[in-house]
Amino acid sequence: MASVDFKTFLTAAPHILEARYPIILRGRHGIGKSEIVYQIEKGLPYTDGVIERRASQMTEGDLMGLPSVSERKDEWGGTASVTKWNPPDWFKEACDSGVLLFLDEIDRATPEVRQGIFELTDSRKLNGHTLHEDTVIVAAVNGGENSSEYQVGEMDPAELDRYTVFDVEPTIEDWLAWSKDVVVSHVWDFINQNRNHLEHSEGNFEPGKVYPSRRSWVRFSETMAMVGDDPCEMGASLLFTLAQGFVGFETAISFRDFVVNYEKIVTVEDIIHEGKIELTQEFSINQHGSLVEKMDASNIFESTLLSKEQLSNLASYFVSLPGEMAMKLFGIVGKSTLKDNILNFHGTEIDGKRIGDHVVDLVSVIPEENK
Repeated sequence: MASVDFKTFLTAAPHILEARYPIILRGRHGIGKSEIVYQIEKGLPYTDGVIERRASQMTEGDLMGLPSVSERKDEWGGTASVTKWNPPDWFKEACDSGVLLFLDEIDRATPEVRQGIFELTDSRKLNGHTLHEDTVIVAAVNGGENSSEYQVGEMDPAELDRYTVFDVEPTIEDWLAWSKDVVVSHVWDFINQNRNHLEHSEGNFEPGKVYPSRRSWVRFSETMAMVGDDPCEMGASLLFTLAQGFVGFETAISFRDFVVNYEKIVTVEDIIHEGKIELTQEFSINQHGSLVEKMDASNIFESTLLSKEQLSNLASYFVSLPGEMAMKLFGIVGKSTLKDNILNFHGTEIDGKRIGDHVVDLVSVIPEENK
């Protein structure tokens, strides 16, 4: 089953919930499934908050409620004992008012709890109690294509048939857009410039080894904020010790080195948005190469239609580059599917000369084997 990113899921999910059909999210741990559920609820006009229950920690009584015995008159004028199921408080709330009922980790639940959830998603009823007409259900599992990596119970076709199923695989851009005002600037800048460190998503997890994830970066950021406002003043040793517990040894080393050199780092935004070309005056060829690669990794030429000022900043940096590196940047811009970026960059003038003409001059002097 093809995966979707969070942006696509956020567009599709409200239409499904409007029809009161339950949804199940399947995906790797730590990618932000819980956060996206809360984000969906904020856009639903008929719900009033999220009720989150972790099915893996529920007993049958936590879901079904507990019985009580009462007396009532029978049809012959006598009395009879009857059993009534009293729902738990969270389920009563979902029956009394419209909420988003979020059932997490249902593939780790006991068979009895899963059977109760089966009934709930199928009929919107449980032990004689019916969900409010505006209550909607979203479930989440660490399964789907990644189920072999987790100790979870497979969901059979009958269970899945009760849901609209989404296998989610958020993009790095999803996380960067969401986390801009969530994590400290040092974490955001590090991930923006070193995207391979956001998470371990290639499978082959070594038992007992700590890996970075979207969730662990948020928790690490929250911890840094509690320790102090400026990670640069924290000290390299403490910073590394904190980082490796959240994101693992290798990533902690990279993050520590990044923070130590934070004030010296030139970002893509410094060049294209701010036009701070002077920051690169003493760059070596390798430093220029790193910055050009960051431009490529940022996808800025694919995601943003550059303004005249941004094009002028980019062109100024282009003409300051050594020949081969300038051609590398030219090729990166040329890969953009936003054709206006390509055409406008070609036509941008620096010192009365178009970038396209600068390229012609460069091609004539670069050795054939390096073109």
